[in-house]
Amino acid sequence: MVNLIKRVCSGAIYIAIIVAAIMLLDNSPVMYLVVFPLLIVLGIGELITLAKDDETQSWLVNIIDMLGGAGLFLTFYLHFIKDESSRLWLLLIAFYLLVRTIVQLYRPRQNAVHSLERSFLSLGYVALPVSMLNCIIDITAPRLLLGIFMFIWLYDTGAYCVGMLLGRHRLFERISPKKSWEGVIGGVAFSIAGAFASHYWFDEFFQVPDLMTWVGLSVVVAVFATFGDLVESLIKRTVGVKDSGNIMPGHGGILDRIDSLLLVVPAVLIYLQLMKLLN
Repeated sequence: MVNLIKRVCSGAIYIAIIVAAIMLLDNSPVMYLVVFPLLIVLGIGELITLAKDDETQSWLVNIIDMLGGAGLFLTFYLHFIKDESSRLWLLLIAFYLLVRTIVQLYRPRQNAVHSLERSFLSLGYVALPVSMLNCIIDITAPRLLLGIFMFIWLYDTGAYCVGMLLGRHRLFERISPKKSWEGVIGGVAFSIAGAFASHYWFDEFFQVPDLMTWVGLSVVVAVFATFGDLVESLIKRTVGVKDSGNIMPGHGGILDRIDSLLLVVPAVLIYLQLMKLLN
């Protein structure tokens, strides 16, 4: 019971922060530019820890990677939202690549391949998908991000509840023994139900063109939230840990909270672009 209370409280705080950051974006980007880069920094820190080997980790390299991830988010923001005509944003990426690779030259006792693998994996797996949120905003409206998060949360809730009550058939036992097909179906159903409810009651708020596009979005989110969760489970199982961290009581680490988002964002971006082309 105590763990459930911790889980509910920390989850509610997390949701409130995400919602506030997106809702305030139209008037002021400050909170948005703090919250999402912070998620990247914390996520990269956890992934680097998960991917560590027997070598001593370099705090300098870790900081460079975290700042590089935050810089990537700022790069996407400057290009897609703030000033698309400017090319100064490219300097952030160029600066990171120069600094990160040159620093490796001065780590003679460290396996250069493994070290660079960790760095570029952290940017590709964590920073890049979160940064792509700016691409979605560019082709739609900022409030659509709330819809994406809403579908993820509905999917997680439905998958957990239905899986606990009815779960019998394992989805991917080799990677995640507790996940079931029943849970996935329940999560998809919750997500689709949320699409119908939000279309009829909050259509003006989310500014989605039609119901089928909205339902399609909910399905895309649910499907790739499943894959995102499985990919992170694969990483944790490979290194033999239960949670990516302990920053969120009852949930684990930041990666445990945003694992679905990391595959949902690129999938949604592809979906929205396809819808744009078809329409």
